[in-house]
Amino acid sequence: MASANPEIIHRALEKGAVTAVRYRFMERLLLVGAGVFGLLSLVTEGRLLLGLCLALLSVSAYRSIKHSRLLTAALTGLGSLFTAYVLLSFVDAVDNPAQGFWFQVIASWLLAWMCVEQLAAIKTLSRIYATALNILIPVLFGVWLLILWELLTRGFNVPQVLLPAPSLIAERFVESPHILWADFQQTFLKAVLIGYALGCGAGFIIAILIDRSPFLQRGLLPIGNLVSALPIVGVAPIMVMWFGFDWPSKAAVVIIMTFFPMLVNTVAGLSAAGAMQHDLMKTYAAGYWQSLFKLRLPEALPFIFNALKINSTLAMIGAIVAEFFGTPTVGMGFRISTEVGRMNVDMVWAEIAVAAVAGSLFYGAIALTERVFTFWHPSNRS
Repeated sequence: MASANPEIIHRALEKGAVTAVRYRFMERLLLVGAGVFGLLSLVTEGRLLLGLCLALLSVSAYRSIKHSRLLTAALTGLGSLFTAYVLLSFVDAVDNPAQGFWFQVIASWLLAWMCVEQLAAIKTLSRIYATALNILIPVLFGVWLLILWELLTRGFNVPQVLLPAPSLIAERFVESPHILWADFQQTFLKAVLIGYALGCGAGFIIAILIDRSPFLQRGLLPIGNLVSALPIVGVAPIMVMWFGFDWPSKAAVVIIMTFFPMLVNTVAGLSAAGAMQHDLMKTYAAGYWQSLFKLRLPEALPFIFNALKINSTLAMIGAIVAEFFGTPTVGMGFRISTEVGRMNVDMVWAEIAVAAVAGSLFYGAIALTERVFTFWHPSNRS
C-alpha cells in the first residue's frame, strides 16, 4: 500500500486547525456581543434586571464552551427564549420602546444565533439524535424569525396595512379556519393536485414516446419549449374562457406549467446511462423495453424526481395566479386579491402561510419518496 504524502497530511491538518480557530473566534464573538449589548442596556433606559441577566448569561455560556456544546446551546437557547418572552410583554406596556429595549433585542438574538451554532456543530453517531437535531435547528431558527418579526412590527408601530404582526395573523387563523380550509380545498386539493398529476404524467409519457421515436424528439421538444415560454398571465384568461371559472381552468394552467419540466428532465434522464451499461444489456440480449425498465428508468429516477420537486412549487404558484383571472368565490388566489382590496392584510398573510406550509409539506413528501426509490444514488448515501 502506498504511503500518504506527509506534506499533504500536514496541509490538511493545518487547514483544519485554522478553520477550528476561526469557528471558536466566531463563537466567542457572538457571546461577547451579547454581553456587551446586555451591559449597554444597563446604562440606558430599559429593564435593568433583564440587561444584567443577559450579561451574566453571556458570561456563563462563554465559560461553558470548553466543556459542552449541548450545555452552551441549552443556556443560550433557553435564555434567549425567556428574554424574548419578557421583551414581548414589555413592548405592549410602552408606546415607543427606549434604546435599551433594542439593545436587549440584539443581545437575545445573538444568544439565539449562538444556540443554533452550537446545535449545528454537535457531531453524533446516533441516527435518532441526528434526525432530532435536523428538525430542531430549523424550528428554532424559524421561531426566532417570528419573534423578531413580532418585536419589530410592534416596537416600531408598523401599520397593519403594511405588515401585520404574526400574532394578528395567528388571530386570523383562529377566527377563520372554515374560510382557509375551503380555500385550501379549492386551490390545493383540486386544482394543484389534479393538474400536477396530469401535467407530470403527460410529460413522462411523452418523454417515453420521444425517446422511442427520433421524429417525435425533433418535433415535440421545440413545441414543448414554446409552451414553457408562454406567460401565465396570458394563458390563465384563455383557460378560464375554455374551461370555465371553476377549478378545471386552474388545473389546466398547472398542467401547462408542469408538463415541460417533466418532459425535459425525463428525456435527459433516459440518456444518462453510460455506453458500458448499454453494452452490458446488449450482451444479455435485452430488448428495448427490458433495457428501459431495468436500466434506463432507474438511471433516470434522480432526474424525474428533480422535475417532480420543481413542479411541486410551480403548481402552487400557477394555481394561485390563475385564480386572479376568474374563479368562484373561493380559493387562495381569489381570497388574496379580494382581501387586499379590503385592506385585510392579515387575511392575505394567513392565506400565504397556508400556501407556504402546504407547498413545503408537498415538497418534503416528494423528497422523502425520492430517498426511498433512489437510496442507491450517491447524493442519498449517508
